[in-house]
Amino acid sequence: MLKRLFPSPSLALYTARMFLVRTIAFLAGLAIILMTLDLLGESARILAVPGNGEAELWKYVSIRMPQIIALFLPFSVLLATLLTFMTLNQNSEITIFKAAGISAHQILAPLVIAGLGIAALNFVFNERVLVRANAEYDRWKAADYKPLSPENRTGREVWVRAGDDLWHASAVEGKGATTILRDVTIYNREHDRLVEIVRAEEAAPAERGWELSMARRFDVASGRLTTMSVLPYISPAQPQQFTTQGVNADHLPLWELVPAIRDLQEAGKPTDQLVAKLNHKFSGPLSAALMPLLGSVAAFGLARSGKLFLRAVSGLALGFAFFVADNFAMAMADFGTYPPWAAAWAPFLLFFLVGESLLFRTEE
Repeated sequence: MLKRLFPSPSLALYTARMFLVRTIAFLAGLAIILMTLDLLGESARILAVPGNGEAELWKYVSIRMPQIIALFLPFSVLLATLLTFMTLNQNSEITIFKAAGISAHQILAPLVIAGLGIAALNFVFNERVLVRANAEYDRWKAADYKPLSPENRTGREVWVRAGDDLWHASAVEGKGATTILRDVTIYNREHDRLVEIVRAEEAAPAERGWELSMARRFDVASGRLTTMSVLPYISPAQPQQFTTQGVNADHLPLWELVPAIRDLQEAGKPTDQLVAKLNHKFSGPLSAALMPLLGSVAAFGLARSGKLFLRAVSGLALGFAFFVADNFAMAMADFGTYPPWAAAWAPFLLFFLVGESLLFRTEE
């Protein structure tokens, strides 16, 4: 199998090394230039905050650089593919490969394997580094680059609708059966008409609903206020509805996102957008393995025909068309127009078929 895929290991290593070196060079160049421009644009806002200085600028670079790397890695792979194939074609090396009996797919195989390696590294980078950088960057920017207090993941204000009732909790702690709601207000409604308002210092899940501590019950019709230390309250509200608020797929690694989606589904909340982003965590990095196929249009054909540049532009346009289609599909998933699986995988499969069709029609 390996002999059929790589008839010449030396040539395979030669082309893969060319591809990887150019990918790293393009990525480093793009990242440094774009990071510099971005820092110049944001440095005035960062330094405008009293107490911010050089340390905050380096902090901005540390959390912004992973985002730039993740965004432009596929573009770097595409540009490296085109430059590698143009160089091989212009030096007639593609002709030598084919004269030695190496097929178009065998020429592409080392680059595709290298692309899979880049995709694997990209996936690990996204789940280990990028998600943390995204969360830190969004929190810091939302605070206008002011100093942030340690993030409190449990103490957060939550609104929940359970049937016709509205629940408000100033803070939520715990998970599942150990969920505790602090400073709770329940607006009991029947047929969109407010019947009573119940306030409590704490609420915990019980057998048929919730157990409220230090509760005050106000009846709207009679205007009567009742106070009790413990109030069993029957309600369809589930603990998952309070503990699954504000799930952001860009801020959670895979092993945290999957349980969060499961909790949302158990709470009866829509999850299509999160499922689409979960699948895109796999299909997105795999675009690095797709770029050699889309850029192969620049590899084949005679360099002296004068159309090498035109073929390179065609490969570049094909690669950018994939990124446009991918972003469009994910946007449609956000609106609920595309099924989650189709939004994440359809552009990849479509352009894989397009690249294979072009390759077979021109070379095989």
